[in-house]
Amino acid sequence: MSGNGPYMVTRLLELPLFQGISQDDLSDILGHTKLEFVRRHGGLPFVTAGQRCESLQFLIKGKMRAITYSDDRSYHVEELLSAPAVLQPECLFGLTQRYTQTCIAADRCDLLIISKSEILKLSKSYEIFRFNLLNIITTQVQRLARKAWRPSPSTVHDKICRFLGDHCRYPAGTKTFHIKMQTLATAIGESRLNVSRELHAMEEEKLLTLSREQIHITNLEWLWSHARQA
Repeated sequence: MSGNGPYMVTRLLELPLFQGISQDDLSDILGHTKLEFVRRHGGLPFVTAGQRCESLQFLIKGKMRAITYSDDRSYHVEELLSAPAVLQPECLFGLTQRYTQTCIAADRCDLLIISKSEILKLSKSYEIFRFNLLNIITTQVQRLARKAWRPSPSTVHDKICRFLGDHCRYPAGTKTFHIKMQTLATAIGESRLNVSRELHAMEEEKLLTLSREQIHITNLEWLWSHARQA
């Protein structure tokens, strides 16, 4: 997979960390930065949860499944993401520098991989790149900080929406929860019967689709729009 030419300049401009950088600077980056371009076919992993994060990986073409497990492994969620995207940039620094998600190619994917040392060089040389990286990380911190101050949901419907939304890393798109109904009921402090009734009502509203130990959400934004206190 070639990493040269106008095609790659265009691809880099689509990535959040490179937005706002001039084409001349991007051409310079391509000429002087060690960039690794990798292709993954469907079903092959990019990273595995627990793996040490030693680079930033950018999905520049294709779709991937990002999978996150609960600490007790009793449930997990799969999120379908499309390019352009960056894989957990916050894991490159901080107390625990390991991925918390397993990311798998959903179809043929093209990746750009930049080592941590090269990221530090880019941050030092290009102010806009440094600001973009800080903005991505601080935005995540600010969103997490506000969660504790939201009003508590009072209905079963809103409790379910809050649980589903809070357990998605990306606030939009297609999600599939692999979870038992009793596990969900315990997590939100409701009876299994109440949760079952509400989930089937939500299915009738076409907010989600149910199957054995699965909750499939085609559009998380649509689900959020139907929650009063989520």
